[in-house]
Amino acid sequence: LFCSLRRVVLNTNMLFTFQIQFVEDKQEFSRFPTKAGRRSLSRSISQSSTDSYSSAASYTDSSDDETSPRDKTQLNSKGTSDFCVKNIKQAEFGRREIEIAEQDMSALISLRKRAQGEKPLAGAKIVGCTHITAQTAVLIETLVALGAQCRWTACNIYSTQNEVAAALSEIGVAVFAWKGESEDDFWWCIDKCVNMEGWQPNMILDDGGDLTHWVYKKYPNVFKKIRGIVEESVTGVHRLYQLSKAGKLCVPAMNVNDSVTKQKFDNLYCCRESILDGLKRTTDVMFGGKQVVVCGYGEVGKGCTAALKAMGSIVYVTEIDPICALQACMDGFRVVKLNEVIRQVDVIITCTGNKNVVTRDQLDRMKNGSIVCNMGHSNTEIDVASLRTPELTWERVRSQVDHVIWPDGKRVILLAEGRLLNLSCSTVPTFVLSITATTQALALIELYNAPEGRYKQDVYLLPKKMDEYVASLHLPTFDAHLTELSDEQAKYLGLNKNGPFKPNYYRYNHPSKIPLNDTQISDLCTIYLQWIPTSTTYMFSLVQSS
Repeated sequence: LFCSLRRVVLNTNMLFTFQIQFVEDKQEFSRFPTKAGRRSLSRSISQSSTDSYSSAASYTDSSDDETSPRDKTQLNSKGTSDFCVKNIKQAEFGRREIEIAEQDMSALISLRKRAQGEKPLAGAKIVGCTHITAQTAVLIETLVALGAQCRWTACNIYSTQNEVAAALSEIGVAVFAWKGESEDDFWWCIDKCVNMEGWQPNMILDDGGDLTHWVYKKYPNVFKKIRGIVEESVTGVHRLYQLSKAGKLCVPAMNVNDSVTKQKFDNLYCCRESILDGLKRTTDVMFGGKQVVVCGYGEVGKGCTAALKAMGSIVYVTEIDPICALQACMDGFRVVKLNEVIRQVDVIITCTGNKNVVTRDQLDRMKNGSIVCNMGHSNTEIDVASLRTPELTWERVRSQVDHVIWPDGKRVILLAEGRLLNLSCSTVPTFVLSITATTQALALIELYNAPEGRYKQDVYLLPKKMDEYVASLHLPTFDAHLTELSDEQAKYLGLNKNGPFKPNYYRYNHPSKIPLNDTQISDLCTIYLQWIPTSTTYMFSLVQSS
């Protein structure tokens, strides 16, 4: 009885307190501004929140000056103006971003400290076209510390961190890039990097092949004097192989994209984390129960599917390669043609390195509210150009997020205008980029210092020993301890105790795919038919025709 009475008293007190609070809230509400005043207050609060976010989180998107950087004259503290960035005054904030990145790029910093006394890149004039982020800045400053002169531009019009570009310009690196460039700005920046009176590049570090293509087409005499090209993307590597096939590649090139340390870490683990980050930041989507189709099951596709599956999504895969398709099946994914699921999926993610993977006809058949994005390097995978027609309306929702509205009211959410999602709309794990950056630095050192005749006018993979060296530099971060072979074990396996531990053809999972054109496929078929026994030639012809 006592307990019952006590509960009644407590409940009454709570109700009484709530009523008093409610009356006070009503009185407070009556003192709020009028309807017009509330709208003004709302705008003020909204603006205050935006300003607070910009100052606390990132200076990349905050700018009260809409003037094109091309129309402004800026000087750094040294009085030089050989750069073009959004705002040189953001250099201090960019320096802080770079210092944060350095903390998780200990291997690259270690390489810098080990080699800067020898200056292995002394005399190297490197022109680079990559994403300009804090992590890339650590690479650029490492190259400078090793003796190189650098001029840099962005390989993506949306991925540049303006404050980082300013920080690099402040220390004397000629950077021509800013977030939100137009297509014309993009090519102008590349040209400004290459076309500098009294300065001629002798090394190229490229991501996507645009810089290499520009120098090859517009400055053929400069291209012939290049000592080496380092390329890190599927798209750029494909272009290099096309030049080599046509006999037009007159310099040696290093295919970093297909090195183990790039494929297995940057492409796989980086995308496994950044795909979720990019989608969350742009759409606030919940992944559980969503039907997602991932086009391509290479390393990027594997990373994306693994992350989405872990979040509870229903994941489909499209593939052209039967080996990759079989891997997808064994990993628990249903392999389909895009047309089979186009009307029911909630999200489409492309990561093939190809063109027109998602066509206008397929976009027309997608359901209302579907999300379309790209995780490949180039913006050719989604046929965005076909969406820029009078009958469709484009509505900007937030940065890098557009509603494409059909005449019947259907809306499809397009992210980053079909460009690379993670670096356009979010960030990527610094540690993984340290692995790629270290690989790129070693590739540049190798090509620049290689004796004449070691590398011919062709495309090469990074030597296996270098891949292993890059990996070993990153193991101390995890306090990992390698087991050492005994002399007897090394002799039994036929290995050097210090490596390399795998042959060059060993790919740790499966061969990476380089897209083939019809001529390349025909040449391969001819080669295969030369060594396939006569008894199996008929069977091979059946496979070829199918």
